[in-house]
Amino acid sequence: MARPRNQFEITPDILLRAYSIGLFPMAESAEDPNLYWVDPEARGIFPLDGIVISKSLRKVVRADRFEVRVDYDFDAVIDGCAAPDAGREKTWINDRIRTLYRELFDMGHVHTVETWFDGELVGGLYGVSLGAAYFGESMFHRKTDASKVALVHLAARLAAGGFSLLDAQFVTPHLATLGALEIPRDAYRLRLAKAMAHRGDFWIWPKGECVSGAQALAALAKAAETD
Repeated sequence: MARPRNQFEITPDILLRAYSIGLFPMAESAEDPNLYWVDPEARGIFPLDGIVISKSLRKVVRADRFEVRVDYDFDAVIDGCAAPDAGREKTWINDRIRTLYRELFDMGHVHTVETWFDGELVGGLYGVSLGAAYFGESMFHRKTDASKVALVHLAARLAAGGFSLLDAQFVTPHLATLGALEIPRDAYRLRLAKAMAHRGDFWIWPKGECVSGAQALAALAKAAETD
């Protein structure tokens, strides 16, 4: 039986509304059951025509070193994103985050891009799709370049599907090397409003279709040419 919701509780619909106006939720830690809204003064984004792909990463993508799957195992992806690693000892992904984003996944608003190697999930990311915007939430890797390949395939899918905004929330040194940049809150809200006025096609490449690295790179090259 579904747990009753009170008027103060964040629901999937409230969460989508929050994204549409520039807010997103976080928790202090996995152990803290509470959520709070975040509205950064400087917002991180990835220009879809400006993803930085190093020569070595391009080779990995083109060689299809990893099998890329979309929306195959949401629970395993969020487990990977919540797990501690060398650069992240604690996580903000608590039980409420898991439940809310699982509900949005079931509704078709959360999507994963996953990298697999020899039948094992080795990297991936998840985020919220709304209008012509994709709001990246978290990513992880267990093998070198696994999350970077997932990001390249995500950006290619968004570019091919007519999306105009790839939100990164905050820019870390790692994300900056891949082309993420900060823009002021007001500039972000203008981009967001434009993205909310349109509808991207996340399934421009149908679910289950094998998208090669060469195909992904070609989609990003086309986006850069037509900007």
